[in-house]
Amino acid sequence: MAGIVPEQWSSAENGNANITAKGSSRELRHGGRTAHNMSSSSLRKKSDIRVIQKVPYKGLKDFLSNLQEVILGTKLAILFPAIPAAIIGTYCGFSQPWIFGLSMLGLTPLAERVSFLTEQLAFYTGPTLGGLLNATCGNATELIIAILALTNNKVAVVKYSLLGSILSNLLLVLGTSLFCGGIANLRREQRFDRKQADVNFFLLLMGLLCHLLPMLFGYVANGETPASLIADMSLNLSRASSIVMLIAYIAYLVFQLWTHRQLFDAQDEDDQYDDNVAEEETAVISFWSGFAWLVGMTLVIALLSEYVVATIENASESWGLSVSFISIILLPIVGNAAEHAGAIIFAFKNKLDISLGVALGSATQIGLFVVPLTVIVAWILGINMDLNFNLLETGSLALSIIITAFTLQDGTSHYMKGLVLLLCYIIIAICFFVDKLPQKQPNAIHLGHQPMNNVAAAMGEGIFSS
Repeated sequence: MAGIVPEQWSSAENGNANITAKGSSRELRHGGRTAHNMSSSSLRKKSDIRVIQKVPYKGLKDFLSNLQEVILGTKLAILFPAIPAAIIGTYCGFSQPWIFGLSMLGLTPLAERVSFLTEQLAFYTGPTLGGLLNATCGNATELIIAILALTNNKVAVVKYSLLGSILSNLLLVLGTSLFCGGIANLRREQRFDRKQADVNFFLLLMGLLCHLLPMLFGYVANGETPASLIADMSLNLSRASSIVMLIAYIAYLVFQLWTHRQLFDAQDEDDQYDDNVAEEETAVISFWSGFAWLVGMTLVIALLSEYVVATIENASESWGLSVSFISIILLPIVGNAAEHAGAIIFAFKNKLDISLGVALGSATQIGLFVVPLTVIVAWILGINMDLNFNLLETGSLALSIIITAFTLQDGTSHYMKGLVLLLCYIIIAICFFVDKLPQKQPNAIHLGHQPMNNVAAAMGEGIFSS
């Protein structure tokens, strides 16, 4: 977008700081722009500031310019009215399912705008700090929803929403990208670099191990083992494993941003579609403006996330859907719609490395950072949350990782691979849609299935304490 901003206006908006941004723009473009950044940028649109330039007052001109770039600079701007509608509806007595739906719609453009603002700040901080900022804020919506659900003792919602985000990235986003890319490029073979995918799958499999072991405690114990002892073992193992997972994620960031950055650089070649992303080489807002907007949007995300957490049970009852289905299927689809659409757009343009970077990178970030971080936060808050997601959920995660790994093993793609991943996601969605088994855990929301045996049933209170 910066390529269309006149030089005099760019200087007026950003001052001397813009000089620094321009000086490092080429380095950022090659080393700091991740696949997540480029995917979200595909939903941005060029800003026409000719009218704003006629405003005589510099302060008002700067404000209107920021408003144009931040609020109207996305193709998802049409969804922004859902934010005030959700807030007004809360105080005007709207039904809670309406508030839930409006809040979900409002979160969609906010997630894309957070990605835009972190990229703008990266122009001033440099590629390394910019990459760290993007890694921290890349899944801010999921993290905020998880923490707010924890403060409300809704551990099941936390587990389901995070599991759903991983499944959505591995099967829905990646499957749709491979399918659409294969259909759009039938006459040529689509290839991608396997090295990045291999690193992500190693980490995902390590995370899967951390989910399997606490769950297996309930199945290897004999009938005389007290359920409280098994629950304590599972909880302690989960907390220790979460620390290990966070260490692994820190090592992954070092690997990604320092030692092996070349494996994760987003594609930067020109393409036949005249992609305007390649033209975006300078910042369009100042550092402090971007920082202020980022803080403000994070607060709005927190507010809407609070509405989502507070109204999810009522929406479940009103719509006739289980909380598990809403949390695993609907929340990730709506909350990550912006980056999902961007990944599909780049697959159409035969840039699968970017699409894979979005899907696998986001899944890895949630599995190795957001999930263990929520366990640690719950520990600090005195809430017993472990890594046991129960058999049905953990089995779905394990098979999704294995199927996706086999799909990408040869470094080539065609539409049939994407179709299989999509069909797997549909099967999992149907599973949680039809799952109406009542749960017998006191003071807990509907979990979607009963435990496999008496020992696991006794563990239920420790697994999903809410």
